[in-house]
Amino acid sequence: MLARDIGGYFMDQFTYAERATDWRGNNKIAESIFTQMEHEPSPIPAHLVMSTGTGGTSATLGRYIRHKGYDTEIKVVDPESSVFYDSYVTGDRSLVSDRSSRIEGVGRPKVQHSFQSGVIDHMIQVPDAASIATMLWLEELIGRKTGPSTGTNLWRALAVAQGMVRDNRQGSIVTLL
Repeated sequence: MLARDIGGYFMDQFTYAERATDWRGNNKIAESIFTQMEHEPSPIPAHLVMSTGTGGTSATLGRYIRHKGYDTEIKVVDPESSVFYDSYVTGDRSLVSDRSSRIEGVGRPKVQHSFQSGVIDHMIQVPDAASIATMLWLEELIGRKTGPSTGTNLWRALAVAQGMVRDNRQGSIVTLL
């Protein structure tokens, strides 16, 4: 490890990322989302779609939603070559992959301690091609650059919206871009 070799210190953002904020309230991301949603026709989201990252944000949001008693489903997406999805399905937190995800910022070769599968309602693995195609589609649509992790989140959010339309259900969907 570089920090050890040069006498430095490793600032581990991954191990306890889910503890960075108090998920019960007075935190930045959860309260911010729900405060912003107060003025929408469906202020309590039916679905919250997000990628794995370190697992910390989904843990924070999932705990907050359960603490508040909201009827919001947490739908987490994981790119190809990341081990979070396989860990979610099998319950094996010791999984390790010999390669990393090609989707920058969200896929990991090992399960981080911050990943709390118990607060996730549904998880799927998103093909890299779908992530990149959605990223490019969004860039063309809005005229702004985005990253492939945005494509991963948006691809699933659009699929959730399609299912809601098909089932004649209404509600809001929140995703992080």
